[in-house]
Amino acid sequence: MATPLLDIRDLRKTFPVRGGWLGRARAAVRAVDGVSFTVEPGSTLGLVGESGCGKSTTARLVLRLVEPDGGSVHFDGRDVTALSDRDLRALRREMQIVFQDPYSSLNPQMCVRDLIGFNLRVHGERGAAVEAAVTSVLEDVGLARGYAARYPHELSGGQRQRVNLARALVVRPRLLVADEPVSALDKSVQAQVLNLFVDLRARYGLTTLFISHDLNVVEYLSDWVAVMYLGQIVEWGRADAVYARPLHPYTQALMAAAPDPDRPRGQRPPPLAGDLPSPLDPPSGCRFRTRCPHAMPICAEQPPVLAPQAPAHTVACHLYPGTDSKVLSAESETTPGTQYSALSTRHS
Repeated sequence: MATPLLDIRDLRKTFPVRGGWLGRARAAVRAVDGVSFTVEPGSTLGLVGESGCGKSTTARLVLRLVEPDGGSVHFDGRDVTALSDRDLRALRREMQIVFQDPYSSLNPQMCVRDLIGFNLRVHGERGAAVEAAVTSVLEDVGLARGYAARYPHELSGGQRQRVNLARALVVRPRLLVADEPVSALDKSVQAQVLNLFVDLRARYGLTTLFISHDLNVVEYLSDWVAVMYLGQIVEWGRADAVYARPLHPYTQALMAAAPDPDRPRGQRPPPLAGDLPSPLDPPSGCRFRTRCPHAMPICAEQPPVLAPQAPAHTVACHLYPGTDSKVLSAESETTPGTQYSALSTRHS
């Protein structure tokens, strides 16, 4: 594998839940709990899971929009979590994000020209160079030059999201984090924006962390897929391998529930049993065990760890060999993408 541009190791974030007259912390939500993954240069990693599983928090931790409680984020060899404010500001030019809501992420009092150009001015550019860059990037995202004078309320949802894309791309980033960028759009507009993502990724040479709850979208865009459940990654691998043979029961349930026009109505699988556990008090052992049709006694006793089952395909589930947390304690520091070489001898 190529040297990763983005290397996430054991990332953790807990949010206190406060209450009472004095606002004291009464409990804590473990939003991200030991997440590790890598993203190779020029590739797209799709991070997928149900709402509330920690995907958006992971995105904000990667960019240090939220401070992590533990773990590390390395971008091109630099530890993002250890950078000073000055160094972090310079690095942000290389790491940009597109948010989910295309309207609330735009200042309604600024026209499109100023919204896009502001990103350049923050990094010290002025004058004609800013105007030229704004015009160029508007054309790249499929908006005519006349849109530069419009305000967000004069644009459709798809046009606003194109402006958000332009604002991120105008500084020529190396990493683009897209947090549910099409979920608020109509289906027909979604298709247009997704095709635009594919075109822009090639044109700008982007490395992308694409976050979505829609498995069909992730399959279309991603080279690699990581599946999250209650703050943890339960399956990771190349997109073609994961979609051809999903291993974790949660991944299987997500894919079975995805819309499929070729599947007869009477053959649609039943939804997952039970409710999503509270992140304030997640189940012991495997966090999916309370909804898993294959749960065993060991699932309540030991949390499984990611272990390779095929080249570039790892899973955290006691149904498969090598996922015992005691057996893999020495290797558990490895990240998806490096585990297979470390453990392939054991499973060969």
